[in-house]
This record gives sequence, structure tokens and C-alpha cells, in this order.
Amino acid sequence: MDISDLFDGLNEAQREAVGAAPGNLLILAGAGSGKTRVLTHRIAFLVRTGQASSYGILAVTFTNKAAREMRARIEALLETPASGMWVGTFHGIAHRLLRAHWQEAGLPQGFAILDSEDQHRLIKRLIREMNIDDSRVPPRQVQWFINAKKDEGLRPQHLEEGYDYQQKMMIELYHAYEEACQRNGVVDFAELLLRALELLRDHSDLLDHYRKRFRHILVDEFQDTNTIQYAWIRLLAGKQGQVFAVGDDDQSIYGWRGAKVENLQQFQRDLADVQLIRLEQNYRSTATILNAANALIAHNSDRLGKNLWTEGVEGEAIRLYTAFNELDEARFAAERIQDWCAQGRRRDEVAILYRSNAQSRVLEEAMMHARIPYRIYGGLRFFERAEIKDALAYLRLLANRHDDPSFERVVNTPTRGIGNRTVEIVREQARATAVSMWQAASDILASQSLPARASNALAAFLALLNSMDDNSQQALLDERVEYVIAHSGLIEFFSKEKGEKGRARIENLEELVSAARQFEFEDEWLEDVAQGSPGMDELNAFLAHAALESGATQATADEEAVQMMTLHTAKGLEFPLVFMVGMEEELFPHKLSIDEPGRLEEERRLAYVGITRAMEQLYLSHAEVRRLYGEEKYTRPSRFIRDIPAELLHEVRMGGGSGQPHYRPAEAQAVQGELHFGQQVRHPKFGHGVVLNSEGSGAQARVQVNFEEVGKKWLVLAYARLEVIE
Repeated sequence: MDISDLFDGLNEAQREAVGAAPGNLLILAGAGSGKTRVLTHRIAFLVRTGQASSYGILAVTFTNKAAREMRARIEALLETPASGMWVGTFHGIAHRLLRAHWQEAGLPQGFAILDSEDQHRLIKRLIREMNIDDSRVPPRQVQWFINAKKDEGLRPQHLEEGYDYQQKMMIELYHAYEEACQRNGVVDFAELLLRALELLRDHSDLLDHYRKRFRHILVDEFQDTNTIQYAWIRLLAGKQGQVFAVGDDDQSIYGWRGAKVENLQQFQRDLADVQLIRLEQNYRSTATILNAANALIAHNSDRLGKNLWTEGVEGEAIRLYTAFNELDEARFAAERIQDWCAQGRRRDEVAILYRSNAQSRVLEEAMMHARIPYRIYGGLRFFERAEIKDALAYLRLLANRHDDPSFERVVNTPTRGIGNRTVEIVREQARATAVSMWQAASDILASQSLPARASNALAAFLALLNSMDDNSQQALLDERVEYVIAHSGLIEFFSKEKGEKGRARIENLEELVSAARQFEFEDEWLEDVAQGSPGMDELNAFLAHAALESGATQATADEEAVQMMTLHTAKGLEFPLVFMVGMEEELFPHKLSIDEPGRLEEERRLAYVGITRAMEQLYLSHAEVRRLYGEEKYTRPSRFIRDIPAELLHEVRMGGGSGQPHYRPAEAQAVQGELHFGQQVRHPKFGHGVVLNSEGSGAQARVQVNFEEVGKKWLVLAYARLEVIE
């Protein structure tokens, strides 16, 4: 059979991988090196040369999208449906096994799959039934614990309780959860993999059958496998199976959710005679971008090692922009995107990448101000995020106790013992007497018609709102927001949600404080609005601003728009123009990773992933002063910038200037007009202060002033009404 078409257009390393002799192969595939093409051509090669039938192929990847793409490519190469071939995600393949062998797996034939929210509800019910204090053992933390243990292949009987109360309760709940799932005939996502592994491990006849059937196992994104996935592959392969693993240790960025980058090296130790082939020719980026990525990742240790290269153009230098602050950084990105579009390029060719979700707020505002359509890829806009809506609901209740939607949203968030039945009683009373739920709750408490436990919990909620209002009324807006977030219990509540997700929620809440601080001093028109509209104080104006921001929709799916996303979300994507913003120590690399070598190396791999998303142009930016997570601090450029050779960087400066990278302190910048650094000024509201910094020019020029009474604030010069003190 003529198979020359399978090798047409492949480079030397790709041909070697596709046509390799039978055996175990590890394909170290660099970013943009055509790994999916190699994997699908390898499958077509095995089938068309008669080394395997479609029936004997098992191909596994991580997302349904990738599985669909893989299947479509295979069918195009074979010119026939891949009906006998098992191509899918780890969870999909495990599900298929369990459906086929439900009796051996100890499951009912029609077993159901719990999604994440179903699982969470079941755990909450068990906590209530077992009379466990959910403030000490939060349901989300229990859910994380159970899934993490399953990903490690551990059942509750494998765990030692020790003397820690929380650990003891977690294990008891794991036992109860397993019993409930078995009784109800349901499995969760983590259970699919663990049960499939146990099915094959404990039934030698089934294991023998599938080992004989799937002589060829092909695995994509091998660097993202966790403990249970790797164990399942090894078990199924046995000694006779041939595993074709494709991965890149330099793009392993999911350690926080269980991925084991060391599985790539373990693969070489555990399987016999593994042949290593490197795919280093890149078809995506310019040589300059690849050289920068190579130099950066070379600072990591224990790599299998590779060096990306291209036959394409050298490309432009990487632009480095030192912003005054995060507002200047966001405006800079917006201006460069406008320049890009003015050259006839498309908005959807542009991506803005950031380390933390909380960074999106300022960038979103800059895009809206510049009227640039944008889309948060794989996520929600800042003011649409659940934790932000929770905090705003508390603030709305402070501004208006009769806001029923806000009352319902937070009456039991965080959980405080106010059950659904109590809320329904309040709702019915409000409806029957035509009053707000707040008033209805007060009336019910006065009538003493609730059981003592429910009455005490409801009374505590009303008292909490009144106390937060009384204690924060005289505070500045940002201080009031910060006070409410802290005393509502939201920070403590979300801190119990383990992993990256819980940390991101807390960072978003802290960023809401920054939003309030920026709003308070940048919108000088508030005083005029308040004068014309009695009752329109700063809190109400801020809440109106948040409502308008959340009401402004993102670009639709079919609209040409700039893509904004976290660096983790960007993996697997590519864009002609990429901005990597917030390149500062303690932001990127993240402050929680700096002191741990393993986590710091994962942060560097994340930077590598970001750089290699860029095809033509790449901008790196950092701010000298950043207001983030409710704090304003002077920052240092990220070590990842220093990892890139200076000759590959070209610094872009305000006013269109450029040159070799250098870092200038804020004190070296000039302030426009009569003001200069150290100049003493007086503000009609904030009193006496000293000028520290400036940004911008003309009508948009701003100055930073350190006021004796309220601290450091940024003001728009055109509206600040500053009086110079001679």
C-alpha cells in the first residue's frame, strides 16, 4: 500500500516519529511543533501498514474538543469512519469501560454520573445528616479532599485518621460519601478513573482481554497525566503493549490540580526500551520569540531538554513596556491594539494574557473606554464573578435593606444555619404582607414564630448587616468595601476552597477594594452628582457603576474581538499579537511560588507557554506601582524578563520612544505643569499632601499625592483642584 502521502510535508523528526519501529516511544513535542499531526499520522501509519487494526487502537487525550479533532483527522487520513477505534478523553474511555462491564465494576446497569454541583450538594447533605460543623469542615474542602484522594488511587480505608479533627471528619465523610454513591447508583468524575483502574486490576480476564486488544496505546499531552491516569496506562500496557506518548515537560503547568510532570521521566524508567524523539522545529512563531522562550526555560532544571527553532523569519524584537501603574499598562495595550487594527489587522488576532483573574478588571475598563470589543476567553467578566456578586449584594443591602435579590443571595452565604425552609417562610411573609424580605424577617422575629435555632440564625444575620453598616458609615469608600468583605465572612469562606480556584476568588475580592479606591478618587464628578441627587452618595454611585459594568455585555461568539485570558487558559492557543501584562515579582511569578523551587519552575513553564502563544509580535509589560488585591505597592520587574537576553528586547517608552531595556525609578519621571516631585499641595477634600508620581499628559495627566490624612491617592490633574503651596 502506498503510504507516501502520510509523510508528505513532514520534517525529518516528524517522519521518524510517525514511521518508528514497533515499541514504546516518547515524543517530546515542543510548542507549535505539530504534535497532533504526528500523533494522527502515526495512527494512520499503523493501520495502513497492517501493524494494527482500527479495533486495536486506543488513543487518549484530555479534552472532548481535542478528541473530536483527533478523530476527524484520523478518519480523513484513513478515508473511512474510525468506528472500531477507541478515541476519547481519559474520563470518556473509563466511562465506556464501566458501561460495558457494569456488573464486574459493582455498579447498576443504569448508573448516573454526578457533576461537580451534584457532588457538592450530596456532600452538604451528608454534613448536615452527620451533624458536622460545616464552618470547620466546609463542603467544598471535603469535595476537593475526596477528588484529590481518588486521583491518587486512595479509598477512605487507605487513609490514616491521626489526631487532627478536620482530617478525621474528612475521612468519615469520605466513607459516608462512598456508601451514599453506591446506594444511589452514582459515580463522580474522579470515580470513573479509579473504578476503571480497579476493574482491570481486579479482573485478570478483562485485563488480559483489553491488553490483547489494545496493543497500541497513544496518549496526547502526557505531561498533564496525574497519578491515577499514569497507573491506568501502565496497567493496560503491561509488558507487551506499545505506548506512543506525546508531551512536553516545558509545558507542564497544571501541578496545582494533580498533574505530574515527572511522569515523562518515569515513563522512560517504567517501560522497556523507550525511544525518545524530539520535535523541535516550530511552525508558529518567529525566531526571536523562540529564542526568548528557549533562553527563559533553560533556567529550569531536570528538563528532558530541547531547543525550538524555525525556518521562518527572524521577526521583530520583543517589546518591553514599563508602565507607571496598572492603568497606564492597560491604556498602553488598548492604544497598541488600536494601532494594530488601523493597519488593517483583525481584533481577534490579539490576546492579552495575565497571571491572575483579578487583573482583568482594569484591562476590561480600558477596552470599554477605547471601544474595543473583547471577550474573556473561558471565564467571566470581573463584575459577573460569583464572589464579586456576593460582596456587592452585601454592599447593596447596606445601601438599601429592602433589596430582596441581594437579601436572598447572601442570607446564607457564607453558610450560617439559615435553611431553605426559613428563607421560604420569610419569602411567603413578604409576599402576604407586601413588604420587603428584610421587613418580613424583622416581623417574623418579633412574632417569635420560628424555632429557636432558625430564629437565632436569622437574627444574627440582620444584626450583622446593621453592625457592618454602623461601623463603616464614616469610612472612605474603599475602606468600607474592605470592611464589609472581611466582616461578612467571605474571605474566610473562600479561603477554605482549596487550590487555584479558591485563591483566585480571594484575589478577586481584594481587587474589588482596589476598584473602590480607584473609583473614589478618579470620578470627581461624584460630588456634583451627589449635589444634584440627594442620596446618591459614593457607595450608591459605586454600586451603580458596578451594575453598569456587569450589564455591558462581552462581544458575542461571532463578533471580532480581542481575547483576554489567564495564562493557564491560553495553553494550546496561538495569536499573531500577544500582550503578557503584569510581569512583576510576586505577581508573576506568584508570591506563593517564589520560595518553592518546584512551584517556581512551574511558574517559569507558564511564562514559556505565554511567550510561545505569540506568532508575530509579543509585548511584555510591568508597572512600577500596582494597585492590586486592595493594596498599592512599588514593584520589581519579573525575573522572567531578566531570563530573556537583552538583545531580544526593545523597550517602548511613553511618547513613542524606544531603546534597549533599562529600569527607571518613579522618582526620575517629570510632572507636567507647575508641579514637581516633592511639591506640597492642598486638596479641598483630602487636605495637605506631597506629589510623589505622575502619568500621562494633557487632559488625561494624573498625579500621585501622599496626603497626611488619607494616604497616597491618584488624581486627574484637570479635575483635582490642587492648590500649590509655595
